[in-house]
Amino acid sequence: MTRHRVRFRGRIAGVGTTSGTRVVVGRWDDSPLGSFADAMVERPDGHRILVAPDPDVARFVAATYEFDEIRVEPFTAIADPYAWRVRSGSLSLDLGFGARTLLGGLLQVVPARVAQAPWWCAATDGVARVVLDGVRTRGETRDRREWYGATDNHRLVRASGTLDGVDLGGLAPVAPPPRFGFSSTPVRPSVTDVVTTIELDRSVRLVGP
Repeated sequence: MTRHRVRFRGRIAGVGTTSGTRVVVGRWDDSPLGSFADAMVERPDGHRILVAPDPDVARFVAATYEFDEIRVEPFTAIADPYAWRVRSGSLSLDLGFGARTLLGGLLQVVPARVAQAPWWCAATDGVARVVLDGVRTRGETRDRREWYGATDNHRLVRASGTLDGVDLGGLAPVAPPPRFGFSSTPVRPSVTDVVTTIELDRSVRLVGP
C-alpha cells in the first residue's frame, strides 16, 4: 500500500470538570479538512462521544480514535487570546486561559520546524511518558501512525458549561485520563499548540459522500 502523511495545525484544550466529565477540544486552523473545531467527550460512566461539525470530520476522526457515539452538529469555537467560547447542539463550554506553563517555556526553545518533525516526536516520546503521565508523542491507531508536535502550552484557569443541558461543574484535573486513543492530555488542564502528523494509506477518502 502507498502511504502518505497529512498534518493538522491548531490548538488542543484538555479539560476536566468537577462532574467527572472530561473534554478535549480541538481548534484546527489548517488541515486537509479545512479549518474546523471538534470535541471528544468522556462522561463519568466512561461513555465516549465525538462531536463533529460535518460528516467528513466525523468519518476521519472516528477512524483514528475510539468512540461509543458520534454526533454531527453545528460546532463553533470562538477564540480570543485568553478564552474560548465553544458551542454545539449538545455541548456548551467556556474556557479561560492563563500564563504559559514551564513546559510551554521549554517548548518555545525548540524551533517550530524541529518540534513538529516526526523524528523529534519519536525522540521525545520517552520523556513525555515519564514527565506527563498518560501523554505520548507518537503511536499507532488501527491502520494509522501519529506524531504530536507540541510548540507551546498555557494553563487553563476556568471552565464552565453543559452537556445535553446538564451542568458540567467547574474546572478539575483531567482524571482519569480519557480513552480516545494511545495518548491523553496532561492531567493539569491546559491548552497546547500542536501539529499533528498522521500517516495513512492514500486510498483513504478525506472528503466526499
